[in-house]
Amino acid sequence: MELDRIEKLLEKYFEAETTEAEEQILRDYFTGDSVAEHLQEYSSMFSYFSHAKEERFTKQVPLKPRVDYYKWISVAAVAVMVFGIYFGKDYQEQREAEYAYQQTKKALGLLATNFDRGTKKVAYLNEFQETKQKIYKNN
Repeated sequence: MELDRIEKLLEKYFEAETTEAEEQILRDYFTGDSVAEHLQEYSSMFSYFSHAKEERFTKQVPLKPRVDYYKWISVAAVAVMVFGIYFGKDYQEQREAEYAYQQTKKALGLLATNFDRGTKKVAYLNEFQETKQKIYKNN
């Protein structure tokens, strides 16, 4: 009867469905002397688990002071953002000023070209005016 119960608990154990109390029953059974011969192979496993549970790490672990990298990364990110905004704004203003200068230069060039054409036409008018004055003076 007890052997059937142990085998059922063992199946539940390997399917990870046992409770703490059932696992304690298995540990007690397999660490005892009256283990059935066909279950003898599990005895070493459970004895290992009980020894491993009692095992403790005795070396002193040196603790290093934890460096808070996130704080320094955030400080660097803010510095980069401020740098980018400050100099990016200046760069953008410089680009806009350069663009305005180029557009003004283009407009003044167009004005000069048209003004030059206009002065040529006015030169003909001046010639006409002088000729007209000569005609009026002669009469």
